[in-house]
Amino acid sequence: MIYISAVGMINALGNDNDEIARNLTRGIAPGMRPRAGWLQGNPHAVFAGVDGELPAIPDKFAAHRSRNNQLLLAALAQIQPQVDEAIAQYGRDRIAVVLGTSTSGLDEGDRHVDLTLNGRESAAWRYPQQELGDPSRFLSHWLALDGPAFTLSTACSSSARAIISGRRLIEAGMADMAIVGGADTLSRMPVNGFHSLESLSPALCQPFGRDRCGITIGEGAALMLLTREPQSVALLGVGESSDAYHISAPHPEGEGAVRAITQALSDAGIAPDAVGYINLHGTATLLNDRIEAKVVNALFGERVPCSSTKHLTGHTLGAAGITEAALGMLILQRDLPLPAQDFTLSPPDPALPPCGVIARPQPLERPVILSNSFAFGGNNASILLGRIS
Repeated sequence: MIYISAVGMINALGNDNDEIARNLTRGIAPGMRPRAGWLQGNPHAVFAGVDGELPAIPDKFAAHRSRNNQLLLAALAQIQPQVDEAIAQYGRDRIAVVLGTSTSGLDEGDRHVDLTLNGRESAAWRYPQQELGDPSRFLSHWLALDGPAFTLSTACSSSARAIISGRRLIEAGMADMAIVGGADTLSRMPVNGFHSLESLSPALCQPFGRDRCGITIGEGAALMLLTREPQSVALLGVGESSDAYHISAPHPEGEGAVRAITQALSDAGIAPDAVGYINLHGTATLLNDRIEAKVVNALFGERVPCSSTKHLTGHTLGAAGITEAALGMLILQRDLPLPAQDFTLSPPDPALPPCGVIARPQPLERPVILSNSFAFGGNNASILLGRIS
Protein backbone atom coordinates (compact mmCIF):
# COMPACT_ATOMS: atom_id res chain seq x y z
CA MET A 1 0.00 0.00 0.00
CA ILE A 2 1.19 3.51 -0.85
CA TYR A 3 0.25 6.36 1.49
CA ILE A 4 0.21 10.16 1.33
CA SER A 5 2.20 11.73 4.15
CA ALA A 6 1.84 15.42 3.29
CA VAL A 7 0.22 17.79 0.81
CA GLY A 8 0.74 21.46 -0.03
CA MET A 9 -1.17 23.52 -2.57
CA ILE A 10 -1.94 26.99 -3.83
CA ASN A 11 -4.75 28.07 -6.16
CA ALA A 12 -7.66 30.49 -6.51
CA LEU A 13 -9.19 29.14 -3.27
CA GLY A 14 -6.20 30.28 -1.24
CA ASN A 15 -2.46 30.19 -0.65
CA ASP A 16 -2.27 27.34 1.87
CA ASN A 17 -4.28 24.37 3.08
CA ASP A 18 -6.01 26.21 5.91
CA GLU A 19 -7.24 29.00 3.67
CA ILE A 20 -8.22 26.56 0.94
CA ALA A 21 -10.16 24.37 3.38
CA ARG A 22 -12.08 27.39 4.75
CA ASN A 23 -12.99 28.69 1.30
CA LEU A 24 -13.83 25.24 -0.08
CA THR A 25 -16.31 24.84 2.78
CA ARG A 26 -17.77 28.30 2.10
CA GLY A 27 -17.85 27.79 -1.67
CA ILE A 28 -15.88 31.00 -2.25
CA ALA A 29 -12.79 31.48 -4.43
CA PRO A 30 -11.03 34.83 -3.78
CA GLY A 31 -8.88 34.48 -6.89
CA MET A 32 -11.79 33.94 -9.27
CA ARG A 33 -12.68 37.18 -11.07
CA PRO A 34 -12.73 38.98 -14.46
CA ARG A 35 -9.21 39.77 -15.69
CA ALA A 36 -8.03 41.66 -18.77
CA GLY A 37 -4.97 41.13 -20.95
CA TRP A 38 -5.18 37.40 -21.58
CA LEU A 39 -7.52 37.18 -24.54
CA GLN A 40 -6.49 38.73 -27.84
CA GLY A 41 -7.99 42.21 -28.08
CA ASN A 42 -7.85 42.39 -24.24
CA PRO A 43 -11.53 41.74 -23.47
CA HIS A 44 -12.34 40.85 -19.89
CA ALA A 45 -13.00 37.20 -19.04
CA VAL A 46 -13.16 35.32 -15.76
CA PHE A 47 -9.95 33.54 -14.78
CA ALA A 48 -8.87 31.82 -11.56
CA GLY A 49 -5.61 33.38 -10.45
CA VAL A 50 -3.33 33.14 -7.43
CA ASP A 51 -3.14 36.38 -5.49
CA GLY A 52 -0.31 37.58 -3.29
CA GLU A 53 3.48 37.48 -3.43
CA LEU A 54 5.17 34.24 -4.46
CA PRO A 55 8.61 33.00 -3.34
CA ALA A 56 11.50 34.57 -5.25
CA ILE A 57 13.87 32.43 -7.30
CA PRO A 58 17.50 33.51 -6.62
CA ASP A 59 20.16 34.21 -9.23
CA LYS A 60 21.65 30.73 -8.79
CA PHE A 61 18.48 29.38 -10.41
CA ALA A 62 17.96 32.22 -12.90
CA ALA A 63 17.54 29.76 -15.79
CA HIS A 64 14.48 28.38 -13.98
CA ARG A 65 12.76 31.67 -13.19
CA SER A 66 9.12 31.23 -14.05
CA ARG A 67 5.81 31.78 -12.32
CA ASN A 68 5.23 28.05 -12.67
CA ASN A 69 8.27 27.29 -10.54
CA GLN A 70 7.36 30.01 -8.04
CA LEU A 71 3.98 28.31 -7.57
CA LEU A 72 5.83 25.03 -6.96
CA LEU A 73 8.00 26.69 -4.31
CA ALA A 74 4.87 28.03 -2.59
CA ALA A 75 3.44 24.50 -2.44
CA LEU A 76 6.81 23.05 -1.38
CA ALA A 77 7.11 25.47 1.56
CA GLN A 78 4.02 23.87 3.10
CA ILE A 79 5.59 20.40 3.17
CA GLN A 80 9.27 21.37 3.59
CA PRO A 81 9.61 19.85 7.10
CA GLN A 82 8.39 16.47 5.85
CA VAL A 83 10.68 16.67 2.80
CA ASP A 84 13.68 17.49 5.02
CA GLU A 85 12.82 14.55 7.28
CA ALA A 86 12.60 12.24 4.26
CA ILE A 87 15.98 13.37 2.94
CA ALA A 88 17.55 12.69 6.34
CA GLN A 89 15.87 9.27 6.57
CA TYR A 90 16.27 7.92 3.04
CA GLY A 91 19.05 9.94 1.41
CA ARG A 92 18.96 12.28 -1.56
CA ASP A 93 19.22 9.48 -4.14
CA ARG A 94 16.11 7.67 -2.88
CA ILE A 95 13.59 10.47 -3.37
CA ALA A 96 11.91 10.88 -6.75
CA VAL A 97 10.33 14.00 -8.25
CA VAL A 98 7.51 13.46 -10.75
CA LEU A 99 5.51 16.48 -11.87
CA GLY A 100 2.90 17.34 -14.48
CA THR A 101 2.43 20.54 -16.45
CA SER A 102 1.06 21.80 -19.74
CA THR A 103 2.55 25.30 -19.73
CA SER A 104 5.79 25.19 -17.72
CA GLY A 105 7.40 28.61 -18.42
CA LEU A 106 5.43 29.21 -21.61
CA ASP A 107 4.22 32.59 -20.38
CA GLU A 108 7.80 33.79 -19.92
CA GLY A 109 8.59 32.61 -23.47
CA ASP A 110 5.54 34.46 -24.77
CA ARG A 111 6.65 37.67 -23.07
CA HIS A 112 10.16 37.22 -24.48
CA VAL A 113 8.81 36.95 -28.04
CA ASP A 114 6.57 39.97 -27.51
CA LEU A 115 9.48 42.08 -26.26
CA THR A 116 11.89 41.10 -29.02
CA LEU A 117 9.32 41.56 -31.79
CA ASN A 118 8.78 45.08 -30.52
CA GLY A 119 12.50 45.87 -30.38
CA ARG A 120 12.80 45.78 -26.61
CA GLU A 121 15.34 44.00 -24.41
CA SER A 122 14.42 40.63 -22.89
CA ALA A 123 17.30 40.18 -20.47
CA ALA A 124 15.45 37.97 -17.97
CA TRP A 125 14.51 35.21 -20.41
CA ARG A 126 16.36 31.88 -20.51
CA TYR A 127 15.41 29.05 -22.85
CA PRO A 128 15.15 26.35 -20.10
CA GLN A 129 12.33 28.34 -18.50
CA GLN A 130 9.82 27.15 -21.08
CA GLU A 131 10.93 23.53 -21.46
CA LEU A 132 8.26 21.07 -20.32
CA GLY A 133 10.84 19.18 -18.26
CA ASP A 134 11.87 22.25 -16.29
CA PRO A 135 9.52 21.95 -13.27
CA SER A 136 10.88 18.58 -12.10
CA ARG A 137 14.44 19.50 -13.05
CA PHE A 138 14.15 22.74 -11.07
CA LEU A 139 12.58 21.16 -7.99
CA SER A 140 15.12 18.33 -7.97
CA HIS A 141 18.01 20.80 -8.22
CA TRP A 142 16.44 23.10 -5.62
CA LEU A 143 16.32 20.24 -3.12
CA ALA A 144 19.70 18.81 -4.27
CA LEU A 145 18.12 15.41 -4.93
CA ASP A 146 19.75 12.64 -6.95
CA GLY A 147 16.77 10.33 -7.47
CA PRO A 148 14.62 9.96 -10.60
CA ALA A 149 13.15 13.27 -11.77
CA PHE A 150 10.90 13.79 -14.77
CA THR A 151 7.89 15.74 -15.98
CA LEU A 152 4.77 14.39 -17.66
CA SER A 153 2.67 16.40 -20.08
CA THR A 154 -0.57 14.70 -21.09
CA ALA A 155 -2.67 17.86 -21.04
CA CYS A 156 -5.27 17.90 -18.25
CA SER A 157 -4.33 14.50 -16.80
CA SER A 158 -0.63 15.35 -16.45
CA SER A 159 -0.39 15.61 -12.67
CA ALA A 160 -2.79 12.71 -12.08
CA ARG A 161 -0.41 10.59 -14.12
CA ALA A 162 2.47 12.01 -12.05
CA ILE A 163 0.80 10.49 -8.97
CA ILE A 164 0.52 7.15 -10.74
CA SER A 165 4.15 7.27 -11.92
CA GLY A 166 5.39 8.18 -8.44
CA ARG A 167 3.62 5.15 -7.01
CA ARG A 168 5.20 2.92 -9.66
CA LEU A 169 8.71 4.16 -8.82
CA ILE A 170 8.23 3.26 -5.15
CA GLU A 171 6.69 -0.12 -5.93
CA ALA A 172 9.52 -0.89 -8.37
CA GLY A 173 12.09 -0.17 -5.66
CA MET A 174 13.55 2.82 -7.50
CA ALA A 175 12.62 5.27 -4.74
CA ASP A 176 11.57 5.21 -1.09
CA MET A 177 9.55 8.41 -1.35
CA ALA A 178 8.16 10.39 -4.28
CA ILE A 179 7.34 14.08 -4.46
CA VAL A 180 4.49 14.15 -6.98
CA GLY A 181 2.32 16.96 -8.24
CA GLY A 182 2.23 19.69 -10.82
CA ALA A 183 1.84 23.33 -11.65
CA ASP A 184 0.36 25.44 -14.40
CA THR A 185 0.21 29.17 -14.88
CA LEU A 186 -2.14 31.52 -16.66
CA SER A 187 -0.71 32.01 -20.13
CA ARG A 188 -1.99 33.66 -23.29
CA MET A 189 -1.30 30.69 -25.56
CA PRO A 190 -3.58 28.11 -23.88
CA VAL A 191 -6.15 30.79 -23.07
CA ASN A 192 -6.46 31.81 -26.72
CA GLY A 193 -6.12 28.21 -27.86
CA PHE A 194 -9.19 27.18 -25.86
CA HIS A 195 -10.94 30.33 -27.06
CA SER A 196 -10.27 29.36 -30.69
CA LEU A 197 -11.83 25.96 -29.98
CA GLU A 198 -14.92 27.79 -28.67
CA SER A 199 -14.35 26.05 -25.33
CA LEU A 200 -13.60 29.09 -23.15
CA SER A 201 -16.36 30.68 -21.10
CA PRO A 202 -16.11 34.49 -20.71
CA ALA A 203 -18.10 34.18 -17.46
CA LEU A 204 -17.64 31.77 -14.58
CA CYS A 205 -17.90 28.18 -15.79
CA GLN A 206 -21.07 26.22 -15.00
CA PRO A 207 -20.26 22.49 -14.80
CA PHE A 208 -23.34 20.37 -15.53
CA GLY A 209 -25.44 23.52 -15.94
CA ARG A 210 -28.01 23.90 -18.69
CA ASP A 211 -26.35 27.07 -19.99
CA ARG A 212 -22.73 25.95 -19.72
CA CYS A 213 -20.52 27.10 -22.58
CA GLY A 214 -16.95 26.24 -21.68
CA ILE A 215 -14.11 26.24 -19.20
CA THR A 216 -12.70 28.84 -16.83
CA ILE A 217 -8.91 28.56 -16.91
CA GLY A 218 -7.04 28.76 -13.63
CA GLU A 219 -3.53 28.49 -12.27
CA GLY A 220 -2.10 26.69 -9.27
CA ALA A 221 0.27 24.08 -7.93
CA ALA A 222 0.11 21.15 -5.55
CA LEU A 223 2.60 18.61 -4.22
CA MET A 224 2.11 15.31 -2.39
CA LEU A 225 4.58 13.03 -0.65
CA LEU A 226 4.04 9.36 -1.42
CA THR A 227 5.51 6.75 0.93
CA ARG A 228 5.21 3.15 2.08
CA GLU A 229 5.07 4.34 5.71
CA PRO A 230 1.47 4.03 6.99
CA GLN A 231 -0.44 7.32 7.13
CA SER A 232 -4.04 8.40 7.66
CA VAL A 233 -4.77 8.65 3.91
CA ALA A 234 -3.83 6.00 1.35
CA LEU A 235 -3.61 5.92 -2.42
CA LEU A 236 -6.04 3.02 -2.71
CA GLY A 237 -6.06 2.56 -6.46
CA VAL A 238 -5.26 4.15 -9.80
CA GLY A 239 -6.44 3.72 -13.35
CA GLU A 240 -5.37 5.16 -16.68
CA SER A 241 -6.21 4.73 -20.33
CA SER A 242 -5.43 6.30 -23.68
CA ASP A 243 -8.27 5.86 -26.13
CA ALA A 244 -6.86 8.34 -28.69
CA TYR A 245 -10.36 8.83 -30.11
CA HIS A 246 -9.91 12.51 -31.03
CA ILE A 247 -7.36 15.22 -30.35
CA SER A 248 -9.81 17.43 -28.44
CA ALA A 249 -13.10 15.54 -28.02
CA PRO A 250 -13.92 12.65 -25.68
CA HIS A 251 -15.05 9.28 -26.99
CA PRO A 252 -18.84 9.50 -27.50
CA GLU A 253 -19.42 6.50 -25.21
CA GLY A 254 -16.66 7.44 -22.77
CA GLU A 255 -14.85 4.15 -23.34
CA GLY A 256 -11.48 5.42 -22.10
CA ALA A 257 -13.05 7.05 -19.04
CA VAL A 258 -14.84 3.81 -18.17
CA ARG A 259 -11.57 1.87 -18.43
CA ALA A 260 -9.72 4.31 -16.17
CA ILE A 261 -12.41 4.26 -13.47
CA THR A 262 -12.95 0.50 -13.52
CA GLN A 263 -9.19 -0.07 -13.45
CA ALA A 264 -8.91 2.16 -10.35
CA LEU A 265 -11.74 0.27 -8.61
CA SER A 266 -10.15 -3.07 -9.50
CA ASP A 267 -6.73 -1.89 -8.36
CA ALA A 268 -8.22 -0.87 -5.00
CA GLY A 269 -10.27 -4.06 -4.75
CA ILE A 270 -13.49 -2.18 -3.98
CA ALA A 271 -16.98 -2.04 -5.44
CA PRO A 272 -18.54 1.16 -6.83
CA ASP A 273 -20.84 1.40 -3.78
CA ALA A 274 -17.79 1.79 -1.52
CA VAL A 275 -16.99 5.21 -3.05
CA GLY A 276 -18.26 8.12 -0.93
CA TYR A 277 -17.63 11.02 -3.33
CA ILE A 278 -16.54 11.57 -6.92
CA ASN A 279 -14.64 14.71 -7.84
CA LEU A 280 -15.71 14.96 -11.47
CA HIS A 281 -13.47 16.24 -14.24
CA GLY A 282 -16.45 18.53 -14.95
CA THR A 283 -14.96 21.14 -17.27
CA ALA A 284 -18.35 22.71 -18.21
CA THR A 285 -17.89 22.08 -21.91
CA LEU A 286 -20.96 20.65 -23.61
CA LEU A 287 -19.29 17.38 -24.63
CA ASN A 288 -17.20 16.64 -21.54
CA ASP A 289 -20.04 17.01 -19.05
CA ARG A 290 -22.41 14.99 -21.23
CA ILE A 291 -19.97 12.08 -21.61
CA GLU A 292 -18.83 12.10 -17.98
CA ALA A 293 -22.43 12.14 -16.74
CA LYS A 294 -23.14 9.14 -19.00
CA VAL A 295 -20.10 7.26 -17.69
CA VAL A 296 -20.82 7.93 -14.01
CA ASN A 297 -24.48 7.01 -14.49
CA ALA A 298 -23.49 3.71 -16.10
CA LEU A 299 -20.97 2.78 -13.39
CA PHE A 300 -22.49 4.29 -10.24
CA GLY A 301 -26.05 5.31 -11.08
CA GLU A 302 -27.11 8.13 -8.75
CA ARG A 303 -25.83 6.42 -5.62
CA VAL A 304 -22.56 8.32 -5.17
CA PRO A 305 -22.55 12.09 -4.50
CA CYS A 306 -20.37 13.96 -6.94
CA SER A 307 -19.47 17.45 -8.13
CA SER A 308 -16.84 19.39 -10.04
CA THR A 309 -14.73 21.93 -8.14
CA LYS A 310 -13.59 23.80 -11.25
CA HIS A 311 -15.97 26.71 -10.55
CA LEU A 312 -13.73 27.32 -7.50
CA THR A 313 -10.23 26.57 -8.80
CA GLY A 314 -10.73 27.05 -12.52
CA HIS A 315 -9.39 24.38 -14.83
CA THR A 316 -5.73 24.34 -13.82
CA LEU A 317 -4.87 22.24 -16.90
CA GLY A 318 -1.80 20.10 -16.15
CA ALA A 319 -2.18 20.80 -12.43
CA ALA A 320 -5.87 19.81 -12.32
CA GLY A 321 -5.34 16.17 -11.34
CA ILE A 322 -3.10 16.90 -8.36
CA THR A 323 -5.20 19.91 -7.32
CA GLU A 324 -8.40 17.91 -7.17
CA ALA A 325 -6.76 14.89 -5.52
CA ALA A 326 -5.32 17.28 -2.92
CA LEU A 327 -8.78 18.75 -2.28
CA GLY A 328 -9.99 15.18 -1.79
CA MET A 329 -7.26 14.60 0.76
CA LEU A 330 -8.31 17.73 2.68
CA ILE A 331 -11.89 16.47 2.75
CA LEU A 332 -10.70 13.12 4.13
CA GLN A 333 -8.23 14.56 6.65
CA ARG A 334 -10.41 17.36 8.00
CA ASP A 335 -13.83 15.78 7.56
CA LEU A 336 -14.95 18.69 5.39
CA PRO A 337 -18.42 18.74 3.82
CA LEU A 338 -18.58 17.68 0.19
CA PRO A 339 -18.42 20.71 -2.14
CA ALA A 340 -21.74 21.38 -3.84
CA GLN A 341 -22.19 22.16 -7.52
CA ASP A 342 -23.03 25.84 -7.99
CA PHE A 343 -26.24 26.23 -10.00
CA THR A 344 -26.91 29.87 -9.09
CA LEU A 345 -26.06 31.12 -12.60
CA SER A 346 -27.58 28.22 -14.50
CA PRO A 347 -29.99 25.44 -13.49
CA PRO A 348 -28.89 21.81 -13.87
CA ASP A 349 -29.01 20.49 -17.41
CA PRO A 350 -32.10 18.23 -17.54
CA ALA A 351 -30.77 16.51 -20.67
CA LEU A 352 -27.82 14.97 -18.79
CA PRO A 353 -28.10 11.43 -17.40
CA PRO A 354 -28.63 11.63 -13.60
CA CYS A 355 -25.32 10.90 -11.91
CA GLY A 356 -25.54 12.09 -8.30
CA VAL A 357 -24.44 15.72 -8.72
CA ILE A 358 -25.14 17.48 -5.41
CA ALA A 359 -26.55 21.01 -5.21
CA ARG A 360 -25.92 21.40 -1.47
CA PRO A 361 -22.97 20.48 0.76
CA GLN A 362 -23.32 17.20 2.61
CA PRO A 363 -21.13 15.03 4.84
CA LEU A 364 -18.89 12.33 3.43
CA GLU A 365 -20.52 9.06 4.48
CA ARG A 366 -17.91 6.63 3.13
CA PRO A 367 -14.24 7.70 3.41
CA VAL A 368 -13.26 6.87 -0.19
CA ILE A 369 -12.90 9.55 -2.88
CA LEU A 370 -12.54 9.08 -6.63
CA SER A 371 -10.97 11.91 -8.65
CA ASN A 372 -11.25 11.89 -12.46
CA SER A 373 -9.01 13.61 -15.02
CA PHE A 374 -9.92 13.26 -18.70
CA ALA A 375 -7.60 15.02 -21.12
CA PHE A 376 -7.09 15.84 -24.79
CA GLY A 377 -6.17 12.87 -26.95
CA GLY A 378 -8.06 10.47 -24.69
CA ASN A 379 -5.47 10.63 -21.89
CA ASN A 380 -7.59 9.52 -18.94
CA ALA A 381 -6.65 8.97 -15.30
CA SER A 382 -8.63 8.12 -12.16
CA ILE A 383 -7.29 8.27 -8.60
CA LEU A 384 -8.87 6.62 -5.53
CA LEU A 385 -7.99 7.98 -2.09
CA GLY A 386 -9.18 6.56 1.21
CA ARG A 387 -8.99 7.39 4.90
CA ILE A 388 -7.38 4.61 6.92
CA SER A 389 -9.02 4.18 10.33
